Amino acid sequence: MASDFQTYSALFCFLLLSFHSANSESFIGVNYGQVADNLPPPEATAKLLQSTSIEKVRLYGADPAIIKALANTGIGIVIGAANGDIPALASDPNFAGNWVNSNVLAFYPASKIIVVTVGNEVVTLTDQTLAAQLVPAMQNVQNALNAASLGGKIKVSTVHSMAVLSASEPPSGGAFGYGDTMKGVLQFLSTNGAPLMINPYPFFAYRDDPRPETKAFCLFQPNAGRPDANTGIKYMNMWDAQLDAIYSALKSAGFKDVEIVVAETGWPYKGDSNEVGTTVENAKAYNGNLINHLRSKVGTPLMPGKSVDTYIFALYDEDLKFGPASERSFGLFKPDLSATYDVGLAKSTQTPAPTSSTPAPTPAAPAPTTTQAPTTPANPAPTTPVSTPVNPAPTTPTINPVPSPVIAAGVPATAASSRRQPSPLVILALVLASTLLGVHEHKHEHKII
Repeated sequence: MASDFQTYSALFCFLLLSFHSANSESFIGVNYGQVADNLPPPEATAKLLQSTSIEKVRLYGADPAIIKALANTGIGIVIGAANGDIPALASDPNFAGNWVNSNVLAFYPASKIIVVTVGNEVVTLTDQTLAAQLVPAMQNVQNALNAASLGGKIKVSTVHSMAVLSASEPPSGGAFGYGDTMKGVLQFLSTNGAPLMINPYPFFAYRDDPRPETKAFCLFQPNAGRPDANTGIKYMNMWDAQLDAIYSALKSAGFKDVEIVVAETGWPYKGDSNEVGTTVENAKAYNGNLINHLRSKVGTPLMPGKSVDTYIFALYDEDLKFGPASERSFGLFKPDLSATYDVGLAKSTQTPAPTSSTPAPTPAAPAPTTTQAPTTPANPAPTTPVSTPVNPAPTTPTINPVPSPVIAAGVPATAASSRRQPSPLVILALVLASTLLGVHEHKHEHKII
């Protein structure tokens, strides 16, 4: 009888912990740029992150001080090899091995490195010399990780702007450009189970088409919606439209198995007088509604029931960046660690104030092409010169060769770090399980993504 009680009690504890784990999933990451002279110490940043629901951080390089500061926090870390490293990584396996030794093995597993990005927006560079070396560079980094028995634990990818799409409107018609170069990248990702990392910015769509209806569509606010003439799906926000265009492009290319991770997305809270939409109100609406959308796990019309890992741009403002004022005004937090505005990231306030989010997309009959009002494409072409990217990334200095707005999204994350404070319910379950089953060992669990 006592044995049965122990068995059922242990099963209850297991189910209780499983339920907690399932509800601890997070899809929220942040970009940690360093083009600034006023950033707080990495140790202070690590503590700040642990006080939030942010569970992943993307670095544009592999700063050892930051990687060390994030050790034993359970926070997933994306590190990057610069565009300038690509030729050596591609041509010299020893260089790739040394890079992995210095930037990965020196810190792993205490520092939870989950992805290595090789280059940033290389495929869409005007000079395609570097793009031709991209896959060989990625392969050599992958080989080095494999040699260290980390090939299945740390993924290798590269980051793209939305300009890799040759078509994005309607979302069901999404397609990749850049021919064999992009096909080679996708084949590598599929073979190695790595994600496609890309930077959708609804902010740029609104900047290029600043109508009130476009603003509402981009900010997840009430709007009339935009039907996809091919599927009859009515899209209620730009985010879903852009992600489904990416998914459609993957499917069309024969790589629908490749996961999508949003490496950057965000909205500036300040800009120059001629920059539309750069207000605290809009930034809070976009990021707050995006976070709510991800937490709902409703997904998109073509990818229902799942949320892509999303890295929001950015953790802090970067005051040394060039370009318009918006380039230096994406930070969620200030150098003194206070929030620029509240989007519900603090663990004590998981839900931001309502910002008029939109209803789920609904099927809609295609509107006649002769009477349908023009709509902004999911990834609108610029109205300026043809050479301008479809979804232009903000300019960045060579010190941080990554577009300024970033954050990303992609593969669901799992349980929270064991270093974080468990709920009383979980503590009770653990105590009960230990008492009943005689479990006394003390281990630090490693969060798995």
